[in-house]
Order: sequence, then C-alpha cells, then structure tokens
Amino acid sequence: MATIKPASRYSTAMLIDDNEIDNLINQKMLEGTNFSERIQVYTSGKSALEYLQNLQRDKKLDTKLIPEIIFLDINMPLMDGFQFLAEFEKLNNVITQHSKIVMLTTSINPSDKDESTKYKQVVIFVNKPLTQDYLDSL
Repeated sequence: MATIKPASRYSTAMLIDDNEIDNLINQKMLEGTNFSERIQVYTSGKSALEYLQNLQRDKKLDTKLIPEIIFLDINMPLMDGFQFLAEFEKLNNVITQHSKIVMLTTSINPSDKDESTKYKQVVIFVNKPLTQDYLDSL
C-alpha cells in the first residue's frame, strides 16, 4: 500500500547563508517537514539577489520560481542580510509582494532584531537552527 505524501505548504523556499553546514541542516529540516516543493540554496546574498534580478527580467515570469519564503542570515561576507534586504526592496512588486523573509540567525544583538522590523517583507526573526515549531508558526 502506497503512502500519500502530504502537499507542501509552499511552492518554493530559499535559504541564504554563507555557512554550508547551516544550509544543509536547514535544508534537511525543510525537506523532512515537506515545507516546500522546491528549495533553493545560496551561500551569498549577492548570488541570491542575482537570481531574483534575473527572474524579474523574464517577460514570462513563472511565479512558482519566486520563493514564497526566504530564510536569510544576517552575518555574511560581501553582502550581509541587511544589505540584501535593501537591494531586495528595489526589485519589482511581483517579486517583493510574493516573498516573505525570515531572518534566520545566530545574532543575539537586539539592534539586529530592531533593524529587521524596518523591512516590511520580514515576518519573523528566529535563531538558528530551524525547528518544527518555527516552521509551524509561519
């Protein structure tokens, strides 16, 4: 007798973190909970932003390719999470209104949490690693 896999809650999720081990752990959590059909993993804010910029150039944009949830680390080299957010806000409305951002970090600095509230796409600020409870709260 075949078991039926429950439907994913989201079409596409994106992980942005320079730590590959954290990405692997969080990816396994998303897969294990059937959180989304697709999981895109980036080790830099810059490469994730380039992907989104390329999407917005596509005249026949398939919204299934736009991540509905972006899990974003704060402390990364070259482009940190807040620099990513500032550039993300410049993308077209199709992308920015489709995506919600979860700040996923090890930061315990209260000013980081305060800073994240300045961005309307940020829905929650959580500490690594992802847990079932965090995913359920989304």
